[in-house]
Amino acid sequence: MGWTRDQIAARAAKELRDGYYVNLGIGIPTLVANNIPSGISVTLQSENGMLGIGPFPVEGHEDPDLINAGKQTISELPSSVYFGSEDSFAMIRGGHVDLTILGAMEVAENGDIANWIIPGKMIKGMGGAMDLVAGAKKIIVLMEHASKDGSPKFVETCSLPLTGAGVVDMVITDLGAFVRSSRSDPFRVAELASSVSLEELRSKTTASFLV
Repeated sequence: MGWTRDQIAARAAKELRDGYYVNLGIGIPTLVANNIPSGISVTLQSENGMLGIGPFPVEGHEDPDLINAGKQTISELPSSVYFGSEDSFAMIRGGHVDLTILGAMEVAENGDIANWIIPGKMIKGMGGAMDLVAGAKKIIVLMEHASKDGSPKFVETCSLPLTGAGVVDMVITDLGAFVRSSRSDPFRVAELASSVSLEELRSKTTASFLV
């Protein structure tokens, strides 16, 4: 079966460290906010101008004026602060974000990431992903292991336009988690999802990885 989207986010939340400043991308990464381990204090940053994001609000308590970069309603904390995009991107470009957790359409075995455009399809814009992968100290990608047509998304070489080259430190999918010690090292399997075999993982991955 593999991991659900919430289980992927929970696995990513295990990589959080006390005191981290963390940016969460659109999609599965937003679920990390509801899976922060007990005893860990992190500050979530949103590039649309908020520092200190709480968990998703319960139904009926949403505030339409409080949204993240993905336009989802969020909650605030007593410590939350608000600012303009210029300050937000100064934090990102200045290297003050410890970890960014992003979605992706493709990740290559050398750490390249493609997550902002599929040629020929209309998009709203590239968002802050290019700044985040260049400015954050650590990059984790959360995604389904295969696209809707079954094509692998963890690949030998990205076929889509890149967001960043060689920047991904960890990949977590519904089939397992891959990590590398440095950006010059290959990825290795850190953990397999429940009921997923190594043979299944290899059959659905064109990227090279170590066991």
